[in-house]
Amino acid sequence: MNDTAIEVILASQSPRRRELLALVGITHVVQPADIDEAVLPAEAPVPHCERLARAKAHVLADRHPEAVVIAADTIVVLDGDILGKPRDAAEAARMLARLSGRTHTVHTALAVARDGRTVSAVESVEVTFRPLTAAEIAAYVTTGEPMDKAGAYGIQGYGATIVERIHGDYFSVMGLGLRRLVALLAEVGLGYDYARGVVRAASVA
Repeated sequence: MNDTAIEVILASQSPRRRELLALVGITHVVQPADIDEAVLPAEAPVPHCERLARAKAHVLADRHPEAVVIAADTIVVLDGDILGKPRDAAEAARMLARLSGRTHTVHTALAVARDGRTVSAVESVEVTFRPLTAAEIAAYVTTGEPMDKAGAYGIQGYGATIVERIHGDYFSVMGLGLRRLVALLAEVGLGYDYARGVVRAASVA
């Protein structure tokens, strides 16, 4: 087999996304993309997060045309509102109070750029919180975990104790759907090998 490994750049500083790539043996370097993440006028949540993922991928692909770039964007949506990262503890508490006992949607967009081509997709997952008391919300906020996460919670951390159920891909809630990632890599002619990560072939059989 003549497949060769290819350089992978993750256009994100998220520790969770780094951990997920490492989990499946994809060696990568991290180079965050600095873009304007503001919502455009009348922009719906799903197109918004997909646009941001593609924009992040383009920034790094322009700098490193020889590499494959993986980018992602995750948003939490409740009642049509995008719940981003809280600005402070008070906003985190307000978000968690809104999510308490209710079902919301987590949208994670993935984009893969290689050789001047970008492909992308969005995974949408329904997440239901158990009812939370004000004291529980306050205690969770004091851990600091909510402060750098969309919707003010992390399902892979302390937040696992407040999630009642999910319907969809768990890894997408964490911020990087691995099944979808492998499919997008295949679309740009790259394969995934369990031992070597991303290789220059659509098939690694």
